[in-house]
Amino acid sequence: MKQPEEVKREFTRQWLEKANGDYSTSNHLLSSGDAYLEAAAFHAQQAAEKYLKALLVWYQIEFPKTHDLSLLISLASSRSPELVESLSAIQLLTPYGVEYRYPGDYPDINKGMHTRLLKQRVRFGQKS
Repeated sequence: MKQPEEVKREFTRQWLEKANGDYSTSNHLLSSGDAYLEAAAFHAQQAAEKYLKALLVWYQIEFPKTHDLSLLISLASSRSPELVESLSAIQLLTPYGVEYRYPGDYPDINKGMHTRLLKQRVRFGQKS
């Protein structure tokens, strides 16, 4: 039987692997041209969400099924305020988790904004 710390490390690692995949996909789409900006933003949002969830798993903070980056940041702020404070800009990606996939109003994204947000990549245990 695995020890609780080992289970926590493994589950955190799994979240990080998923986040890294979305991060890589977002970078790849971004380098493929402006036609893929919305898809790149979707994967950037997914990466940010999964990095935050990895942090929450590590700190053993329960979280609901959500794509709301503001909520996840708020939950994490009790354990890592300095890291979370540096991530406030990623909240702009929240609509790209779900809303952009359907017709309607959602924020425009441009390559410069997307690049800045990607640079705020959440790396477990490190400031961006």
